[in-house]
Amino acid sequence: MTSKHDLRRVQRSLRRKLADQARDSAEAAAAHLPPDLRPAVVGGYLPTGSEIDPGPVLKALQARGAVLAMPVCVMPAAPMVFRAYCEGDALALDVMGMAAPTEAAAPLVPDVLILPLLAFDRQGGRLGQGGGFYDRTLQSLRQAGQILAIGLAYAKQEVDCVPMDEFDQSLDAILTEIGYIVPQRT
Repeated sequence: MTSKHDLRRVQRSLRRKLADQARDSAEAAAAHLPPDLRPAVVGGYLPTGSEIDPGPVLKALQARGAVLAMPVCVMPAAPMVFRAYCEGDALALDVMGMAAPTEAAAPLVPDVLILPLLAFDRQGGRLGQGGGFYDRTLQSLRQAGQILAIGLAYAKQEVDCVPMDEFDQSLDAILTEIGYIVPQRT
């Protein structure tokens, strides 16, 4: 089995290549959203580096009536919180140095969360950057109520098996430029 460290290194390189080659992937992914998916609040992310831009997916969900929220790290080892966001809103650096809505933005709790990733598998495994931010956040959101976690990825980011530890949170679905995948849990 490949270690998470080794898999991250390989997948970061792959994602950079895919980002350069497949610039219209986000628009294609948005076309594969299930028609009955109509969240009240959708949590997204502001892409960094080679992360697939969730903008088209978020705009499609906003067109269905969803309010948009973005994550904010308020403490390094704590779950992220979400604040209302509209394109063009003021941003500030959070405690991890990431662009995020300011404290003036209303706090919100998403019922659908769109997550970036480095790799995914058909069982719902997700390999992130390694900080555990989304794992802590998903665990907290799941304990508080209903949340649908959708990984946004390039189809070629799929691997046979993502190494999962006890604290890793699985995805409920994966959205790519070629389809919407509901994991087959064993």
